[in-house]
Amino acid sequence: MTLWVTETDPLELRPNATEADVQAVIRAVYKQVLGNQHVMDSQRLSSAESMLRNGEISVRRFVGMVAKSSLYQSLFFYPASPYRFIELNFKHLLGRAPQDQAEISEHVSIYNQQGYEAEIDSYLCSDEYLQNFGENIVPYPCSIKTQVGFKNSNFTRGFALMRGAAASDRDNQAKLISTVAGNLSTTVKPPAVGNGAAYGNTGKRYKITVAANTASARLNKLSKLEYVVGYDQIPQQVRHIQRKGGKILSINEVA
Repeated sequence: MTLWVTETDPLELRPNATEADVQAVIRAVYKQVLGNQHVMDSQRLSSAESMLRNGEISVRRFVGMVAKSSLYQSLFFYPASPYRFIELNFKHLLGRAPQDQAEISEHVSIYNQQGYEAEIDSYLCSDEYLQNFGENIVPYPCSIKTQVGFKNSNFTRGFALMRGAAASDRDNQAKLISTVAGNLSTTVKPPAVGNGAAYGNTGKRYKITVAANTASARLNKLSKLEYVVGYDQIPQQVRHIQRKGGKILSINEVA
């Protein structure tokens, strides 16, 4: 079985896409932006879907329409605290956790001074979004892999927000308020499975696949290295890999 942090290929809506391709992109956007929330037919953004299908809008624009929809607001804005709303915006739109309190404060200020739509646009129009996803790639969890310029804490905070492929974001309690505000490390906890129960993975072992830096690659005559560690050893091993200049490609449960 594969741990939820395994990297997957980004999903891109390409020119001359088939109807099946468009539907796959639409499903992926709903899944990412709505945090695995099941979308009923009556809740779908039919007009926005048609515009995407007809090439009138890009995937980025479609993502924005979902994030500004009354459905998104009913799930993540009205019932949640401002802090939780913002950390979920980071997760849903940039695929990562907030780095520090300064980022949180910046987005609180954007919302307070410019309003809801400006807060959503601040992610979609950012250089980070455009560099990672461009106009037609569906946002995905970027904190599952090493990111240039980001601290190791972003990786472990990603664990706290992502929680598993079947987990829902309907929990309105902020997950990172103490660790981000205090610049503390985030404890890695087991992700959830489909029924919401904790996945019993703490006694299992995981293989971390790493793209080696140039020196290590010459020394080992390999472009990739693999480390097998226990669940609780993942954060320490990640720090070691990053200090050595390696890039994390995936983390898989050892069968």
